[in-house]
Amino acid sequence: MFNALARTGRLRRWLSAASLSILVLAVGVAAPAVAQGLATAGSSAGSTSFNQPGDLLIADQFNNRVIEVNAAHQIVWQFGLGPNDFSARSIIGTNDAQRVGSFTLMAGTGTPPSTVPECPQGCPDNRVILVNRSGQIVWQYGQFGVTGSGPNELNTPVQSTWLPNTDVLITDQANERIIEVNQAKDIVWQYGMTGVTGTGFDQLNNPNSAELLANGNILISDENNNRVIEVNRQHGIVWQYPEKPRRELLSGAAFASRLANGNTLITDSNNNRVIEVTMAGEVVFSYTTDLQKGSNRAPLPTRAVRLATGNTLISDQFNNRVIEINPAGTIVRQEGLLNVSGYSPTTTTVGLFAPYDAKVVGDYTGLTPPFGFGQ
Repeated sequence: MFNALARTGRLRRWLSAASLSILVLAVGVAAPAVAQGLATAGSSAGSTSFNQPGDLLIADQFNNRVIEVNAAHQIVWQFGLGPNDFSARSIIGTNDAQRVGSFTLMAGTGTPPSTVPECPQGCPDNRVILVNRSGQIVWQYGQFGVTGSGPNELNTPVQSTWLPNTDVLITDQANERIIEVNQAKDIVWQYGMTGVTGTGFDQLNNPNSAELLANGNILISDENNNRVIEVNRQHGIVWQYPEKPRRELLSGAAFASRLANGNTLITDSNNNRVIEVTMAGEVVFSYTTDLQKGSNRAPLPTRAVRLATGNTLISDQFNNRVIEINPAGTIVRQEGLLNVSGYSPTTTTVGLFAPYDAKVVGDYTGLTPPFGFGQ
């Protein structure tokens, strides 16, 4: 189920959920319980239990929430008050969510101008938060509605990854950097020059994701440079796809993960597809999300993760759905309606609104697993 990092135990640091709370309080970084999550049970069909392996955790972007959904399409847990709430009680324009034991780590990216009618000038969030089951924030980096690059400030954080040493890797997109932040809110490592775009040494252009690999390197989707790069801690690029960026090969790199076979799964957003490439750059798997009748002409998928079953879970953003496909490319599960946005506090059968990220609870295949939280 877990990638090579889990199997080798490299950088392992075992903590229980209780010890996390002790750690947070000990270093004095516990945030006030600003947001009240919604523990929403669905109808009687299927399981309505929280944090069940096999449930989907979805960052329902423009519905300003993160939801956990069971196999019966019921929402069994929710954080955020819906598409009309732009307060700190919700997670605004969320792009990413990860289950860390019984806690949920999520990135509040915010909504850009002219995206949703209720927020014509744009509504920033700029927080990475860790919440418990009841929706209380137990750790936070960044300040709600504050845009910046100083201490405890972010500018459009699009992804956050919980690391084995309890640091958090944050893709701080508009600040053009990947930062590793410890529980005391100190930046202990950074890739990318703050506020500087480029393709030179230690430079990025609108990065969209970062994952810690088993070898200690960081895999980065460098979105507007149309590339995926693997960098070491000394800021050297040790692998890149494509070797020379060409938009027909990769355009708008939204997410990348390293699989157990050594290949890299990439969400090629502007080309509306997901590809798997070898270390030599050969494409060995491809799936396009805009070919189904009724599809949005530019769905711009944002997140594809390989599952332990061998299937692939895709956040098909502007098709307003999350789909699971088997190796033959057949859809075996769908949450949301094809190219129809909607909102309900109890079910996904009336739709999602530009879901940006989805993961299976308990399945960290190809992803950085949060050690010591029930795995």
